[in-house]
Amino acid sequence: MALHRIVLFYCFTPLPDPESVRLWQRTLCESLGLRGRIIVSKDGINATVGGELDAVKRYLRVTKEHPGFRELDVKWSEGSAEDFPRLSVKVRPELVSFGAPQELEVDAGGVVGGGAHLSPEQVHELVGAGKASDDPRREVVFFDGRNAFEAEIGRFKDAVVPDTSTTHDFLAELDSGKYDDLKDRPVVTYCTGGIRCEVLSAHMRRRGFQEVYQLDGGIVRYGEAFKDAGLWEGSLYVFDRRMRLEFSEEAATIGRCTRCDAPTSDFHNCSNSACRQLTLYCAECAASPQTLRCPEGCAV
Repeated sequence: MALHRIVLFYCFTPLPDPESVRLWQRTLCESLGLRGRIIVSKDGINATVGGELDAVKRYLRVTKEHPGFRELDVKWSEGSAEDFPRLSVKVRPELVSFGAPQELEVDAGGVVGGGAHLSPEQVHELVGAGKASDDPRREVVFFDGRNAFEAEIGRFKDAVVPDTSTTHDFLAELDSGKYDDLKDRPVVTYCTGGIRCEVLSAHMRRRGFQEVYQLDGGIVRYGEAFKDAGLWEGSLYVFDRRMRLEFSEEAATIGRCTRCDAPTSDFHNCSNSACRQLTLYCAECAASPQTLRCPEGCAV
């Protein structure tokens, strides 16, 4: 039986003709039987695709022939084309929808003015140095660059989780002043694969955060390095049919059922067809349409 895999990568590089890249990527994926989501903009590419292993390898070889994509940092995980409902390849104004395309500057080296990249091992070194310091302001702050609901099932220990429903909410959060006390602290931003932090860290630096880092390769790369023996707790939310993944059998369950507060890492849509709110439910509450409902009443 053929092996199947999912790959995740992004690359910030100027693309003079995003539409031609979109057409090329769609034709390539269709010819190889791959499914997934690919976003192209004037600033680069962001892709998550799955399929037969040989087809995925061929896809990567051809994609890397593009002059701007030769140094792709590719992350691999278990899965297949069946984890995606279809192939989606779109051109958008931003690779990550912060709602401020005019603020982002990208050159051949990537995002201009972003936070310093740290490997998982370097993050541990920074955390250790902060704890050893006599100055409490040197203690590292982890800043979650994902939507708040993603952090319900997994996050770094004691991380700051902004009140965000979408990526569009981040700039208003940063401009609100509620995180101004962090502007003189070492801040490590993190997200699933690293792309959101590439942009978020640049936005934070433009707003006066002095010492901003980003976890290189995101949570995925950290999980590969330390699994559940480091500073990460819980499961990783992913935007495909898998919904989540764990780095080891020792993964903690930190999520709580929205209805009965039982431990769970499983998201389900509300059974109200007019609502379909994605929320955490335990297996027992998810088993019945009557309990698979928003406890406080649906917003619609």
